[in-house]
Amino acid sequence: MATQSLDPPPNASCKIMTFHPTMDEFREFNKYLAYMESKGAHRAGLAKVIPPKEWKPRKSYDDIDNLMIPAPIQQMVTGQSGLFTQYNIQKKPMTVKEFRQLANSDKYCTPRYLDYEDLERKYWKNLNFVAPIYGADINGSVYNEDVNEWNIAHLNTILDIVEEECGISIEGVNTPYLYFGMWKTTFAWHTEDMDLYSINYLHFGEPKSWYAIPPEHGKRLERLAQGFFPSSSQGCDAFLRHKMTLISPSILKKYGIPFDKITQEAGEFMITFPYGYHAGFNHGFNCAESTNFATVRWIDYGKVAKLCTCRKDMVTISMDIFVKKFQPDRYHLWKQGKDLYTIDHTKPTPETTPEVKAWLQRRRKTKRSSSFQHTRSRSKKLKTPEDKKVSTIVVGAEITATEAATDSFKVKEKPSEKVKPVNTGVPSGEEQDTSRMQIDQNLLDNKKVSGQNSSSSPLSRSLPVGKIQSQNEKGNPRFLHFCSQESALALLSSASCNLEENFKTSSEAESKEKEETTSVTAEENDSSDAESSENGLEPGEIPLVRKGKCDRRRKNENIKKLASSTKYASCQITYDRS
Repeated sequence: MATQSLDPPPNASCKIMTFHPTMDEFREFNKYLAYMESKGAHRAGLAKVIPPKEWKPRKSYDDIDNLMIPAPIQQMVTGQSGLFTQYNIQKKPMTVKEFRQLANSDKYCTPRYLDYEDLERKYWKNLNFVAPIYGADINGSVYNEDVNEWNIAHLNTILDIVEEECGISIEGVNTPYLYFGMWKTTFAWHTEDMDLYSINYLHFGEPKSWYAIPPEHGKRLERLAQGFFPSSSQGCDAFLRHKMTLISPSILKKYGIPFDKITQEAGEFMITFPYGYHAGFNHGFNCAESTNFATVRWIDYGKVAKLCTCRKDMVTISMDIFVKKFQPDRYHLWKQGKDLYTIDHTKPTPETTPEVKAWLQRRRKTKRSSSFQHTRSRSKKLKTPEDKKVSTIVVGAEITATEAATDSFKVKEKPSEKVKPVNTGVPSGEEQDTSRMQIDQNLLDNKKVSGQNSSSSPLSRSLPVGKIQSQNEKGNPRFLHFCSQESALALLSSASCNLEENFKTSSEAESKEKEETTSVTAEENDSSDAESSENGLEPGEIPLVRKGKCDRRRKNENIKKLASSTKYASCQITYDRS
């Protein structure tokens, strides 16, 4: 009797697939993603989604010219014969208008080309010449807030549990990042932090070309890269996470590494899948937005993700909360280190599970009526002395910058140009977190990163940070405004400082305010004076906002209560400090 054979998994060739959802299909992000994987889209590591014609994420982009790009980076490339290494030099802040003018100038503009293949040849031929400038890692979104479908700031996936349960947001991972590109700006070969999914939407401008390697062949790329870059491999088990390594498609073909390529046009989405290596470049001036997200299928990838061992600012997400919530039958084995399994890269994610249904139901019931949440924002950028000059203190309050406060986008103090590691790619779908780039390893080793591993103290995660948002006169959000590197970037990254430093700074600020009417000790006066000189507000910076006053004894009691809290016991978002 003949045995009935099972149908093979779809998309056996692992080619990049393109999807055209209807408006009804487009309304449910998680459901449509499960449908894409049921067709085998995840096997390529990358997929394109062309939204319905009637869908628009923003009515007009005419009003973003004054948006500040706080830390543009110039991408320097060395190498030859299809093998290159990319370094980054941070440039002075500029507006989107200034960046666009630079991108369209004779020096940086796109060369003439016959077709995309011709432009691709020119890209690989001219990588070493005329280092382009990338407006990368801008924390914010240009979606209109009333857009519900595929809103990158509100995807409603299980990755949201990190913020819900732990009160933590990680810039570019569970918050959106903006990227302004020009011709030849590049995102090197990498997978996402913790091998998460990512989504990338190209708002406007010139196309973006992508290369992708199927997750089932990712190990082959890693072995090839280790062979071509042995010194980098010896220094770090996951050096491709540094986003420094460029390998041309001709080299991939020569060594039999399966890959596919596709070009993303304005108005199109790209989805990257867990453990899907990808790389690419921009054809000219454009604007993209991206973030990471997760499904239940990702959890097994996150548990075995190989992390960078040589950088102090790598994103690490504790998988404990995900296993406990969405794999409860395996949680006991997981805690004992006995949850053994082999990942099947061909298996699609389920549309839902009982655990996900229960989580979504609880989420709907417990949604807070208040719009502000006690969250902190962790920057993925490496700390520098400049970053530590925090010019604002936000304690449990939401700051809303009105139109009048955003008239001037100029930065008074402009940082000098210097080589430093910064993020260069669109995180999520593309290029987030290139803060691992640097020319000299000693530069990184000598950096002192403030803050403690959150696994050692839940207090290091408990400081709430408000949202900075500019609005028009009608109150409709327009875009994030970055006042200066010392204020906005320092504010967004200030959560990496430990709690003791945060409360100390807050206390010093209070002492400064009270010094006219209250006598203080000489030591407190010195501290307050130092704080005043370091954190004096410049034009365009955000003033100190405090939610009520409390004496030192009361504050110490609050600290003790936080210290005894067990709410965050299973939630850890840390920078790898091994």
